Amino acid sequence: MSGMVAEAEAYRGSKDPASHAFRGMTPRNSLMFGEAGHGYLYFSYGSHWCLNVTTEPPGIPGAVLIRSILPLEGTEAMLMNRGLAVAKHVADGPGKLTKALMIDGGLNGEDLIHSRKLYFLEGTNGLLVKSGPRIGVSKGRSARWRFYLQT
Repeated sequence: MSGMVAEAEAYRGSKDPASHAFRGMTPRNSLMFGEAGHGYLYFSYGSHWCLNVTTEPPGIPGAVLIRSILPLEGTEAMLMNRGLAVAKHVADGPGKLTKALMIDGGLNGEDLIHSRKLYFLEGTNGLLVKSGPRIGVSKGRSARWRFYLQT
């Protein structure tokens, strides 16, 4: 299964009141303080996993939440994983994305550069990227750190 990242949000650690790392390191967020390029997964609202990619040098917390993808390959498998018949909304939210791709806490800490289970490839698509306020946060909403493809 594969897809193109269509929406993401940045979280800037101790400088960002919406970040899990705003108040310092905990067992839950310790990966945000590690090397860039690793998966930071957390269970949200007691119902779904959220996939983040760590982004900063060791000791400086930061991550990008992958909010949605546009399916490219394996759409049928994604639909089956979600129990859907139509692909329109198969991976257009953080929880939908992880369910569609069968991503869970077992991939927490995964090296997204060298992994064969979960990884990112550079791509070009010619689409315009727009920015706006993050979704679902009560603090730090003024930062335009949500990025999404204009489709």
